[in-house]
Amino acid sequence: MPFSSRSYVNRYIPSNRFPIGLRWLLIVNIGIFVLNLVLRSSNVNFLQNLALVPVEVVQTYAIWQVVTYMFLHAGISHVLWNMLALWLFGIEIERTWGTARFLRFYLGCGIIAGITVIIASYIFGGIGVPTVGSSGAVYAILVAYALMFPDQTILFGFLIPMKSKYFVMIIGAIVFLQSYMSIAGGQGSGVAVMAHLGGLVAGFLWLRGKRLQTQLRAPVVTSLKSWKLRRARRKFEVYLRRQDRDRTIH
Repeated sequence: MPFSSRSYVNRYIPSNRFPIGLRWLLIVNIGIFVLNLVLRSSNVNFLQNLALVPVEVVQTYAIWQVVTYMFLHAGISHVLWNMLALWLFGIEIERTWGTARFLRFYLGCGIIAGITVIIASYIFGGIGVPTVGSSGAVYAILVAYALMFPDQTILFGFLIPMKSKYFVMIIGAIVFLQSYMSIAGGQGSGVAVMAHLGGLVAGFLWLRGKRLQTQLRAPVVTSLKSWKLRRARRKFEVYLRRQDRDRTIH
């Protein structure tokens, strides 16, 4: 049964309220972008210590970068598209979950996406390339929306109506292809797209990890129980044969 069709969900969705967590995410992201433009016009490099640079995180312990990079954007189209997607898909999620859970999910998946970039850069190259943007966390929000409201109709490219689950499948395929092309082409500068893939995977595992683990463990547990049952049956049969033999001797 889709999450959105369950009877107890609608009681917790106040449609006339703009969620406070989403509101502050929009304000902070856009505010920092505008502030950065102002500072750059004064020759102040605001991005220098806040962007995610894998080599700095590992060698100089700039741990804060795995959080701060999410609030920086490279250009106006970058910040506008991310904030538009966050607003369109995040509003119903926060109304359903509440602010605390929504922010934990958003920030947690963004951090995991940043860690994905660091690992990928050390494997495929590009450890000195800075990464900025909330795309990883936003992609996690897309996955959450598709899992919670799989049959909700949205407009792909603002033109083509389709169910959200198919929309996210297409986005996921595009992100995977981008990541593969970036790595296969030896583009160290393109390793930042791994944040998108990391966000998608993190969002899915965050919400479906326990269920997936149960599904994977079920065949193993069933096989183990069957083996123990067969072993116990064989031991019991051996015991019965011994008992019969003892009776025959006496």
